[in-house]
Parts: sequence; C-alpha cells; structure tokens
Amino acid sequence: MRGNARWLLLAAVVVGADQLSKWWVRSTLPLGDALPLAPFFNLVHAENPGAAFSFLAAADGWQRWLFTALALGATAVIVVLLRRPRRALFGAGLACVLGGALGNAIDRLLHGHVTDFLDFYLSRGATQWHWPAFNLADSAIAIGVALLLLDEWRQSRARTS
Repeated sequence: MRGNARWLLLAAVVVGADQLSKWWVRSTLPLGDALPLAPFFNLVHAENPGAAFSFLAAADGWQRWLFTALALGATAVIVVLLRRPRRALFGAGLACVLGGALGNAIDRLLHGHVTDFLDFYLSRGATQWHWPAFNLADSAIAIGVALLLLDEWRQSRARTS
C-alpha cells in the first residue's frame, strides 16, 4: 500500500472491529449481564458515560461532549502526523490510537456512552477483584501508546549510539 494509507486502513479495521464487537454485546447480552468464559474473564454488558475507569461517569452529561471533542481533536492531530513519512512502529501506534479514539467517539455520539464488555478479574476464595470493564477501542489505544513508547525508546537508543 502506498504512503501512509496502510495506517488509515489499520485505524479503519480497529474502528470496524470495535463497533462490530460492541454491536454484538448490545444485541446479545442484556445490560448488566455477564457471560463467564474463564476463571479470570467474563464478557459483560456495561455502559460507561465517563472516560477510563469511569472517570466523570457521574457528571451531568457534559462529559459526553468533552470526551467526544477530545477524541475528534486527537483524530485531527493524528491524521496530520500520519501524512508525514514515519517509522513503522510510530505509524502503527498512531493508527491504533486513532482507531480506538474514533471507536469510542462513535459510541458517545450515537449512544451517549461507551459500551464496555471485557471483564478480567482475580479470584481468591469468595472474593473477586475486577479490573474495570473495557472494550476493543480501549485496548487499541493502550496498544498504540505502548507502540509509540517503544518507538521513542528505540529512537532514543539510536540517538545515543
């Protein structure tokens, strides 16, 4: 694929997979239900009007527009950055962040919240410690940030050599 179109295609694949998985959860699992799949993992149907870890979830609704605006602003910056020739890790990282940001922005615009469904937890006896539920868009953002950090680490090592 020519230029950086491959990174835009990767971002589109992330958006598509994210939206398809959220659609499946909304159409299959009633809100609040859980489908145990492993001793450490459930599929759940949760709605999060806030940001990561339900930050500002209890606010009066203004956070929907704040987080949507932040995602669209990040999208504009990332698209500009992807127009310049970049290293593969850098491009892949930006594409993952772009796809994740757009996936969650679509949810906020269409539904007023983000659909979360991946529920990992640890059990000890009758006690369970759950990581906050998340989705594929959140995963793509985390992977993208990790790739960007790895790229920067590799570049800084190359500069000092």
